[in-house]
Amino acid sequence: MVRGCLREAASAKAGVPYRYGAFVIKKEETMMRTFRLIAVLSVIGFAASTFMSPDPARAASAAELNRDVKIALERLYAKSPAAKTLGEKAKGILVFPGITKGGFMVGGQYGEGALIKEGKAAGYYSTVQVSYGLQAGVQKYGYALFLMSDSALKWIDKSDGWEVGTGPTIVVMDEGASGSLTTTTAQSEIYAFFFDQKGLMGGLGLQGTKITKMKK
Repeated sequence: MVRGCLREAASAKAGVPYRYGAFVIKKEETMMRTFRLIAVLSVIGFAASTFMSPDPARAASAAELNRDVKIALERLYAKSPAAKTLGEKAKGILVFPGITKGGFMVGGQYGEGALIKEGKAAGYYSTVQVSYGLQAGVQKYGYALFLMSDSALKWIDKSDGWEVGTGPTIVVMDEGASGSLTTTTAQSEIYAFFFDQKGLMGGLGLQGTKITKMKK
């Protein structure tokens, strides 16, 4: 027993972990693992509470959402002639004017929007996405989906929601692609435009996003 204590003291003094039976005394490593676990669980809880179950009290009313959608679409048209061209031919335009994305390792996004048909709101929708990997920060942005066919419209009205990546292909427009787009060359069922990006997170994407119809 005395010899064991002496060996433990000598090992500690030399900075070497002491083995006692099958256990290795590594106090600092244990504390770090605990800290990382607490951090990960906190992030998961934050993402779930903030993005998956948003507070109804903070949700915009139908009138507020209609106003924000109108303003966002007008700004998009002013910056992108291609978006305006598609808007004239689209069966409907699903606009999410304000989406918040954030997280650390585990991230999430949430936003609300409206479907515009013939210049008027024809329904309201939520957009939700959870992502994993190297990411940190908070980002705000909006996006619009230009639905060019009746079949594309049907996908967003699925009772259990529509997960982007299934169904019709979405073409995400950048400045280079939008510059050469015309009503003749526009052959896809859905076109997506991102706008008003603010924040320092990584690139934006729609893969894995779930869009669900909601009541207002």
